[in-house]
Amino acid sequence: MTDNRSLCSHADVVDPVAARRRARDALARTTEIMVLQHYSPRSVEAYVAWLRRFVRFHLPRDPDALDHQAVAQFLSALAIRGRVSASTQNQARSALVFYFRHVRKSPLPMLEGVTPATRPRRLPVVLSGDEVFAILRQLSGAKQLVAMLLYGSGLRLLEALSLRIKDVDFARAQLIVRGGKGDKDRATVLPRGVHQELQEHVARVKRLHARDLAAGAGHVALPGALSRKLPGASRSWEWQWVFPATRGYRVAATGERRRHHLHETAMQRGMKEAVLRSGVAKRATCHTLRHSFATHLLEQGTDIRTLQELLGHSDLSTTMIYTHVLDRGAGAVRSPLEALLARREIAGAAGDSRPTLAAPMAPGDLMPKRI
Repeated sequence: MTDNRSLCSHADVVDPVAARRRARDALARTTEIMVLQHYSPRSVEAYVAWLRRFVRFHLPRDPDALDHQAVAQFLSALAIRGRVSASTQNQARSALVFYFRHVRKSPLPMLEGVTPATRPRRLPVVLSGDEVFAILRQLSGAKQLVAMLLYGSGLRLLEALSLRIKDVDFARAQLIVRGGKGDKDRATVLPRGVHQELQEHVARVKRLHARDLAAGAGHVALPGALSRKLPGASRSWEWQWVFPATRGYRVAATGERRRHHLHETAMQRGMKEAVLRSGVAKRATCHTLRHSFATHLLEQGTDIRTLQELLGHSDLSTTMIYTHVLDRGAGAVRSPLEALLARREIAGAAGDSRPTLAAPMAPGDLMPKRI
């Protein structure tokens, strides 16, 4: 989005260098407060990015002088010029509401005059069982296991990649998702059909961790202040990632040699390649496997409230979207064309000589002829 040059005549215009310095201070204060309030790194990154765009939009105005009218102008520009979706505009609004409430200490009043972004109804892409199988066959190793959990447990991608050893319960056939979306914990199913492959994978990860420990490494990042409360926990087996990265890294501040979990871009790239090789003609992503999990469970008769818990949705209306893609919807409607073609087949079997139904019919025969 380009800078909003039309506002340069305001009395709060300052020197561009000073404006950028104050903008950096605002971003730093926002980051610090969000970290103290235990926002996830993804939320911090998204909010700071929106605040940066907001300040840049109004340069060279003083960032500390921007008010609710400046917010309304920015949000309207996102909808009109940026043509963003409603969810994107709402995320930008949430970031600015946080900034004014917790950083500027001046909560925004009711925003009026904001042009809302449109929210057209979109149905999720859902794969059939055969299509899921075809895609899984094109994956191997850890990536195949991750994809099996996305479909078999209904996990989001980062929820699967950030699983720790202690969160996998083979005896109860369940996975514990820690700090999922909305910083909520939940339990979901661990398919028994994947137990053997996952246990063999965990055994390989344990051998890798033993080699890391022998080399003076073997640390992982811990949530919150656990690294201070539980000294040594970062090298404990139960805190290790189920899907560790192939390479480690060194933390500059502490000198620890850590290993992160498998990066989401690696899995997304592998999924894209698998879809292309499988020949599935749908725009399928890692999240499509979660959509397919939900839809297939509903088709099997799973209770909608149970599905809501498995998916970790706060609002039942979010889960209800999957009822629109069931076979009980458009896929269960019998087209009138089927009845017409059935009449043709019956007439042919009875030796009826009526040419309109007994004669072979091609799809083009139903279209009007050009004169």
